[in-house]
Amino acid sequence: MNSRQRRGVILLVVSALCALGAFAGVLSVIRDVNSKVGPEVAAYRLKQDVAPYKELTDDQFEKVEMPERWLSDTAVTSLRQVRGKIAVTQLKKGSLLQTDMIVARPQLKAGQQEIAIMIDAETGVAGKIDPGAKVHIYATFKAENDTEHDRSQVIVENAEVIDVGKLTPIDQQGANNSSGSSARRQGEAVPITFALGAADAQRVAYAESFATHVRLALVAPGDDGTIAPGDRSYTLDEDK
Repeated sequence: MNSRQRRGVILLVVSALCALGAFAGVLSVIRDVNSKVGPEVAAYRLKQDVAPYKELTDDQFEKVEMPERWLSDTAVTSLRQVRGKIAVTQLKKGSLLQTDMIVARPQLKAGQQEIAIMIDAETGVAGKIDPGAKVHIYATFKAENDTEHDRSQVIVENAEVIDVGKLTPIDQQGANNSSGSSARRQGEAVPITFALGAADAQRVAYAESFATHVRLALVAPGDDGTIAPGDRSYTLDEDK
């Protein structure tokens, strides 16, 4: 082997050693990145805005892969976690879903039944009463004869709301006109579903059928909502 061949062999050996060193360096960087990032897991990102207290469906989310160490302990990693749940606040498009953003939809308890009635949106219920809320249900009745007075009264106290529907156009009975007949006008109502016992469900059904108006009063969170017996019914002559 002459001197030129020996130089060539030396260069090849040096090149091979440099390549091995570079490879070892790449492996070291990869190991370092893996140690900092870790394995990837599935997470779910919102494809659209979701309004508060609306039931969640699978098609509202897209699956993304993220390093496990970057996710919080409350991150949703399976769509099984959202089925039968509702949003507790406004959910924004692009947000990663967390378990503290959702709660189970209110369910019936033993002895309860669902009953839904239409509530006039002009009473202020729209957007203010949500599933899980407690409300008092008031009804106003016209006097049946000249010896009686128009009155309002509590039909049910602390009624549990389990669902709030969408605004729906309805025909409403208006005030009597000059000819004595009542006019009809267009309005909007919200279907509200309650979880009630049999007696309270009958009271609500009666009020919806025969009362002039049915209104809801939201009970403040933490309030026991007890109404004194003397405050359960009212007529205008009480203030005279």
